[in-house]
Amino acid sequence: MDTKLTLKLDKKVIEKAKEYAAKQKISVSFIVENYLKAITSMEKSDQKEEIKISDFVNSIPVGNGEIPANFDFKKDRQEYLVEKYK
Repeated sequence: MDTKLTLKLDKKVIEKAKEYAAKQKISVSFIVENYLKAITSMEKSDQKEEIKISDFVNSIPVGNGEIPANFDFKKDRQEYLVEKYK
């Protein structure tokens, strides 16, 4: 059952949304409805999907997150580029 909903949005946002919807040959209502379905379905605790983290991200060592006070970013970057383009 469809029910009417009134939203108060910035005029420019509405104009751009209408232009986008027209180009996609869909309605702004359709966009909003599908967005709301997507975000509300993610909140259901029994249907939550665990975020999958790539192997690359998992391979990054996690330390205490501190960078030494005397760390020279420019020198480190220079050394990295020299190695990369040998």
